[in-house]
Amino acid sequence: MRQTPTPTPVIAALSAYDPGHDIESLRRSAEPHCLVELGSNENAFGPCAGALAIVRGSGATDLLRYPDPQGRALKAVLGAHHGVAPAEVVIGNGSHELLMLLAQAFAGIGDEVAYSEFAFAVYAIAARSVGANGVVAAALAADHESAPRGHDLDALAGVVSPRTRLIFLANPNNPTGTAFTAAQFADFMERIPPAVLVVVDEAYVDYAADPAAASVLPLRARFANLVVTRTFSKIHGLAGLRVGYAIAHPDVASVLDRLRETFNINALAQQAARAALADALHVQSCRMRNLQQRQALIAALRALGLKAPESHGNFVLVEFPGGPSQTRHVEESLLAQHVVLRPMHGYGLPQCLRITVGTQHEHARLVDALKVALT
Repeated sequence: MRQTPTPTPVIAALSAYDPGHDIESLRRSAEPHCLVELGSNENAFGPCAGALAIVRGSGATDLLRYPDPQGRALKAVLGAHHGVAPAEVVIGNGSHELLMLLAQAFAGIGDEVAYSEFAFAVYAIAARSVGANGVVAAALAADHESAPRGHDLDALAGVVSPRTRLIFLANPNNPTGTAFTAAQFADFMERIPPAVLVVVDEAYVDYAADPAAASVLPLRARFANLVVTRTFSKIHGLAGLRVGYAIAHPDVASVLDRLRETFNINALAQQAARAALADALHVQSCRMRNLQQRQALIAALRALGLKAPESHGNFVLVEFPGGPSQTRHVEESLLAQHVVLRPMHGYGLPQCLRITVGTQHEHARLVDALKVALT
């Protein structure tokens, strides 16, 4: 057998992002039943009517031409929406691409990239992909009153060293659903050297009902080393179109623009994102419906004797009293009943499953399936 060329040692050591399940296969195996998909933190209430109309009304002209490689119209509306200049906006094929580009641009072999325990898996992948060393700060204790397993900002600041080039943290955090306040974060930033780039992933910030868990975007006026990433995959319901963006100092944005793929956001996605951003009522409606269903879901889980802390996102991290063995049994039972949740063993939480906030009907299916699994 002929040997294929080998990748670099850094790339050969990488593990791909684990989505949890092969959803397409599970959909086919569930037929003719409907699969209850509560594992990927998608918006159960869908995109706004304007975005749907753009996708449904697209014609040949929309498809045969390349999209605007700079995404000028989208960057203009994003800038106006957030009160920043278009030169401070970088668009990405989801925020995942931008997280990878930030590591590629600002870290390298022997450098350090810091992030918290129980943080989004892509942060570690981004660090490893460029040969940097991932440094993990311990999270808050599981019984912490306000943010069980959330970011410990003191611990995160404490792992910063002269080799640290980049810090990743999410607010609210996936998968714990915890959040820190803007005041807490400002104190944290005061302790970080200006040469260290701090990236706050705000994929779920629009779901946070608590005003204290607001965006840290206003702090960019004080800290030039602060980057904020957002996505249209969550509150805007456009996960299938893959649109994300970063807001950063123009010098940082310019570097990312040199690295990103030329036509990284397709034409329909750019148009749909502009329509979604303009529909503030839809965002407000999704936020309120998510809050109502999230509270109902937490209450239902607790009624079953499960540990389900409060969450600031569109998901709940549930812990099973029987530990990892019970959790595996429950997940297998749920899959047999065509209900998909997100396993958490890859996050160091094998006793937990993450549940996306769904519709009332989906929650009813879930609770019925859990009753069977827990017997």
